[in-house]
Amino acid sequence: MSLRVDSELCTACEACVEACPFGAIEVVDGVATPNEKCNLCGACVDVCPVEALSIEGKEAGPVADGYQGVWIFAEQRQGRLAPVAFELLGQGRVLAEKLDAPLAAVLFGSDVKDLAADLFTAGADQVYVADDPRLAGFTDDLYGGVLTQLIRQHRPEIVLSGATAMGRSFIPKVASALHTGLTADCTGLDVRDSDRLLLQTRPAFGGNIMATIICPAKRPQMATVRPRVMRRGPVEAGRSGELIEVSLSSFELVGRTRFVEFVEDLSEKVNLVEADVIVCGGRGLGEAKHFGLLRDLADLLGGSVGATRGAVDSGWISYAHQVGQTGKTVGPKLYIACGVSGAVQHLVGMQSSEVIVAVNKDPHAPIFDVADFGLVGDLFEIVPEMIGQLKAAKS
Repeated sequence: MSLRVDSELCTACEACVEACPFGAIEVVDGVATPNEKCNLCGACVDVCPVEALSIEGKEAGPVADGYQGVWIFAEQRQGRLAPVAFELLGQGRVLAEKLDAPLAAVLFGSDVKDLAADLFTAGADQVYVADDPRLAGFTDDLYGGVLTQLIRQHRPEIVLSGATAMGRSFIPKVASALHTGLTADCTGLDVRDSDRLLLQTRPAFGGNIMATIICPAKRPQMATVRPRVMRRGPVEAGRSGELIEVSLSSFELVGRTRFVEFVEDLSEKVNLVEADVIVCGGRGLGEAKHFGLLRDLADLLGGSVGATRGAVDSGWISYAHQVGQTGKTVGPKLYIACGVSGAVQHLVGMQSSEVIVAVNKDPHAPIFDVADFGLVGDLFEIVPEMIGQLKAAKS
């Protein structure tokens, strides 16, 4: 989209100059002229008394400025697709149907072509596979360069990636190279019907508000999405699509870094992200030793122990257990919050859980606003009762 000025109609009245909140328009040689600060907000268009200003492309048809389609970056490590790839496909399918556009997955690596079958069954219409030994290990330069050149060739309207260590590392470089915007750590995505703009929702101001961000002037619209906040779509066994093999022979591959080896960190095996059950403790536990009570409950349920930032900052448990805006984002089948008040920074990291059970002695605690089941009372009475009931059921 762009701001168009009809020089024959313009009277240089400067109404647009006064209305622009960004100082993005001025009168030059008797004609209103926008500069690089213009973000197409439309304030000048609304006040022009002679209708000399208009935004071209605002009422675009099914393809905005030649861009079409929704792409997701299908992250893989050591030949295994990351769970966030399937979460992105689930949300991508919703966006693609609203836009009446195809959904494509982009897959990089070496000997990874067979993974395309899983992406098709999870909803992808197309899979772009760059299968090359040079992409066996992740580096910002190579992955970013290949994705940038693919986007320039095929012009997708929306590009999504997981807000993982990999996505956070190289996707901003891609957006910068394409001179487009990027919204990081999104927790919600939607499409505005009136103009096909991607509505990108994420926490802002320390998590105290949820901001919805748009990118009206540039394409593609790009966002990284927190793992475990989007639901996986349905899997359709036997579903197939178009496999597009990408040859890197014509690509400019410039790398300032070199992948040496992958070393798995075995120092702390806390599998919160993929856990089906999480028992989380907050400041209401009072001291570190009471996390033993939560471990007993988690063990009986086959789950993991989580914690709020307050509990971690108090030194009661390690950071690997932290759930929330500054910790891990989780979406288990069952989330039991014990002594957790429910600050918005914590809710951002767990509110997509399928079933939330809250135990808190304060009936007005915010955690009850998102809980499916709330138990008001002393957790040191309720949790032992849960443990006793579970042991009795198992025996």
